[in-house]
Amino acid sequence: MTEAFPVDSVGLVKPFVERFDEPLVLSGGDSLPSFELMVETYGELNADASNAVLICHALSGSHHAAGKYHVEDRKPGWWDLIIGPGKPIDTDRFYVVSLNNLGGCDGSTGPSAINPATGRPWGPDFPQVQVSDWVRSQKRLAERLGIDRWAAVVGGSLGGMQALQWAVDYPEAVAHCIVLASAPGLTAQNIAFNEIARHAIVSDPEWSQGHYQMAGKIPARGLALARMVGHLTYMSADGMSDRFGRELREGSFERDGNAEVVFQVESYLRYQGSQFSTRFDANTYVLMTRALDYFDIAQRFDGDLTATMAATQAQFLVLSFSSDWRFSPARSREIVDAALAAGRPVTYAEIETDEGHDAFLLDVPGYVPLLKAYMSRVGSNDHEAQGH
Repeated sequence: MTEAFPVDSVGLVKPFVERFDEPLVLSGGDSLPSFELMVETYGELNADASNAVLICHALSGSHHAAGKYHVEDRKPGWWDLIIGPGKPIDTDRFYVVSLNNLGGCDGSTGPSAINPATGRPWGPDFPQVQVSDWVRSQKRLAERLGIDRWAAVVGGSLGGMQALQWAVDYPEAVAHCIVLASAPGLTAQNIAFNEIARHAIVSDPEWSQGHYQMAGKIPARGLALARMVGHLTYMSADGMSDRFGRELREGSFERDGNAEVVFQVESYLRYQGSQFSTRFDANTYVLMTRALDYFDIAQRFDGDLTATMAATQAQFLVLSFSSDWRFSPARSREIVDAALAAGRPVTYAEIETDEGHDAFLLDVPGYVPLLKAYMSRVGSNDHEAQGH
């Protein structure tokens, strides 16, 4: 640690690649002959490998969850608020593992990677992965790292779905399952938003049927529009009003010739879309949103969520955020009610905030202390019920 970092930072970090040469059979029937996962770890694994915590990222996340690659980096990892010495996921206590999901565009094998069968980028031919496939690949990573059981699997949004899938598919391998701003499956409205985003991408003239890499193109306009639609749904109406109101960025209501009136909120969304289109892969966005759509944690149990939760052995923390209309508190309560009906130990809280779905990434009042209080018990009483 250098003086350039605060005492609660993990400091400088370095990602690494784990390669797996045994084929991975996917839920849809396809198979990957081999694959690579981009990984970061923070903290130290203890002697009996009982202090490992897995971080599962959401739609546009990556393996880079905490710290910086260079001292001069403007921003740290996407969950630096939560991960570090003395923070809720305390790297003085835990060995934290964060990875870029299979199908991602930040170093793990995905549409931008080379298809060994053709010697060209996979592009749209990359097989559709599902949440259960991510968990299966993560299980292989855990085995590679010598971890039989996670002290906790933690995720928000799509990451929370992975945490649930872990608890169901490998019940003996998860002590605590922490699900933030998530759901047991998408609503029709959510699926519709994802379809609009995908349609924006595939309608871009530069899309080239998904083979834009081979054509030397980027469907930047479509990807930016998809991000604008998505980002809009992550914010709440009150939060947007408080942040932007009806303030203008450029122009005025008294138009002078062809001068464009640009509200602050318009400028913000355009900036978000533009930035996203320069760093994220369009095929990956299509693949990730479809994985979201397909997710249904109760599917194996004929839609019975209580029976699903009865198959788990973990203790659960479920947190929702009052203004989150994309993954509303009602969806979190479905998980909680099913866990209680199944006799599983579960702690639940709904955090009051105007920050919308993105609240799980932010320092909203009450959220960080609550998560820290729960994590302080992880590893110390894994064989006791957490209270209801």
